Amino acid sequence: MNPITEAHVSEPGLLVVDVAAADDDTALAFQQLLAERWATATAERTTRDAGEPGVRLRCYLDLRQPISPASPTAGV
Repeated sequence: MNPITEAHVSEPGLLVVDVAAADDDTALAFQQLLAERWATATAERTTRDAGEPGVRLRCYLDLRQPISPASPTAGV
């Protein structure tokens, strides 16, 4: 993955999320959960590192811009 630049975390509330998962579906499903709650610059695909297990994905979140409240039934 590319290095995180200062612009990605230049203000409080900006995050870079690196995800490691067993497969594409899991990584993309997690990213979708984040995107449903916060303003998110999503990745369209995962990457694989030679010799490393699973897949990786990076997305960028802005917690200052909520999209929707968390589902009241989450975790029930």
